[in-house]
Amino acid sequence: MLSMSSVWRFSALLVGWVLLGCGGANSLSGSVEELFSLEVSRVEVLRNAEALQVSYYRNNGLDVDLVARLSVATEGVDLKPGAKVNLGGTTPSGVARATVVHLAAGEPARVFAPVDKGDLQLDEGGGVDQPTRGNFSLSFQRGEEYGAGRSLEGKFSSTAVDAGFGPEPLP
Repeated sequence: MLSMSSVWRFSALLVGWVLLGCGGANSLSGSVEELFSLEVSRVEVLRNAEALQVSYYRNNGLDVDLVARLSVATEGVDLKPGAKVNLGGTTPSGVARATVVHLAAGEPARVFAPVDKGDLQLDEGGGVDQPTRGNFSLSFQRGEEYGAGRSLEGKFSSTAVDAGFGPEPLP
């Protein structure tokens, strides 16, 4: 028979494993980690009438690296909590639906291969000045471009900041 203190220790350990496995509110994972660290210090969400942009930053000594920036063109998409946005392909006007870039201090900006497939889902918010929380999962097309054939997943939680782009307010 287990003592009560053993049960409590086991419960605390189990909760710790679950939390580690789920990642934090702002986290990245995926096979792109073979190219660079996916450690995140903070996340910034920008929003305007044309796009949602999620940027993951990492403090790196005196520098701040842009670990990954996901830009999602919102043309033809109703970006609201609960709806899934397909990140592959193009918008009705032919612009890539999603692009990803990485920029570490002292290195050139690296634009990833086109997104092959994936989705983004908001759990909350999405508008300017709204707490915005969600996640995405995607894979890049195979080929010779940076990150080709790899995957990237992320969770994010931050207040969306107005990215400008015109006088008309978001719906």
